[in-house]
Amino acid sequence: MHITLRQLEVFCEVLKSGSTTQASQGMSLSQSAVSAALADLEGQLGVQLFDRVGKRLVVNEHGRLLYPRALALLEQAMEIEQLFREDNGALRVYASSTIGNYLLPGMIAGWRRDYPDLPLELSVGNSQDVINAVADFRVDIGLIEGPCHRPDLISEPWLEDELVVFAAPDADIFNQPVTLDTLASATWILREKGSGTREIVDYLLLSHLPQFRLALELGNSEAIKHAVRHGMGISCLSRRVIEEPLALGTLREVAIPLPELNRTLYRIHHRQKHLSRPLLRFLSYCIE
Repeated sequence: MHITLRQLEVFCEVLKSGSTTQASQGMSLSQSAVSAALADLEGQLGVQLFDRVGKRLVVNEHGRLLYPRALALLEQAMEIEQLFREDNGALRVYASSTIGNYLLPGMIAGWRRDYPDLPLELSVGNSQDVINAVADFRVDIGLIEGPCHRPDLISEPWLEDELVVFAAPDADIFNQPVTLDTLASATWILREKGSGTREIVDYLLLSHLPQFRLALELGNSEAIKHAVRHGMGISCLSRRVIEEPLALGTLREVAIPLPELNRTLYRIHHRQKHLSRPLLRFLSYCIE
């Protein structure tokens, strides 16, 4: 069965006007086109939808059964057209944890104020989870904390971020000059493998240490902050993540004998993914 919306539209117009002549005028179609569409619809259904009374077409029991359903389908089709005529669209965004938990909420707030009715599905995971989801087309775009090396994905620099080594205010590391040796002998609490933060910490910081003592790997920055605050070790996270406890004095920054630990946050999408106007509009809010 291949019923078309045009056939249903013709049927509803004929029912309202009572003739193919008036229906053709209302739809700016020829009478023969209207008659052909109605005949095709009746042929598809295998029933007559109208009784022919002189030159008038009077809807019968079959037509009355079809009419509300035809109207509902046509109204849904109009809703779909209107949805995209207004350039709307449901967005699927996947962000690594630092971005999703600490950067995006403030950015999304402005977008939500301007577009309160547009649906947004935001997922948060580690960078490798984001990369996999983008590669599988499960999301429209990903925001990650380190570079992406997959050739099927486009990776674009997005924001700059600073990493900070920190400890509890009364940690032993503050009782002596901080050197690479003292950093190496400290007990470290780090993000898990696959995290963008961990990849950058390994590259920018830990690669300079002759060795290091790894006490815990945690998949959550909040858990790391609490563990460090309770004296379980030192760690390295984005300044955005720990700026509040640093200001309150519940955590303390460790000045390290290395250049600033700066990194670039990236925006990724599949090479074959079309970046729609709603998506680009959303991304225009994701700036500092």
